[in-house]
Amino acid sequence: MERINEEVETETGTIEKYRRHANGRGLVSGGARVDPSAFISGTAYVESGARVGADAWIGPGSWIDHNALVGARAFIGQNVHVGVDAVIGAAARLGSHSRIGDGARVQSGAVIDRDIRIPAGGIVTAAAHAQARPAGTRHPLNAEAPARLRRAA
Repeated sequence: MERINEEVETETGTIEKYRRHANGRGLVSGGARVDPSAFISGTAYVESGARVGADAWIGPGSWIDHNALVGARAFIGQNVHVGVDAVIGAAARLGSHSRIGDGARVQSGAVIDRDIRIPAGGIVTAAAHAQARPAGTRHPLNAEAPARLRRAA
């Protein structure tokens, strides 16, 4: 029988306690709020202070960091990191292996393809569709070329 509660030692040596979410069996910190209808994959983590809305889907290996917000019906693919204080709007879609920087904002309905990095404080609008490009080309949403990426004030 699988355990309902897990304890993990942090880098500083403190013990963080997690519970298994009923829908998907993912690990949820005691200080996080996850809607019962949200799916949290068994190898995903939701850290303290984070909130996950109704019918959201968090994929295997994904990590929702401290104080992040994942809106209702948002889809977070496999092995995605959503940084500290980041906001993922309702019905946004984040492709696998994406990295959302600390304090970044992905607006409701935005679509981010796999392997995309949004820098800390970056803003992705619903009108911008972040897509992967062939090796050697610069993506408009990467930190090196923020032409379509608005910086938070």
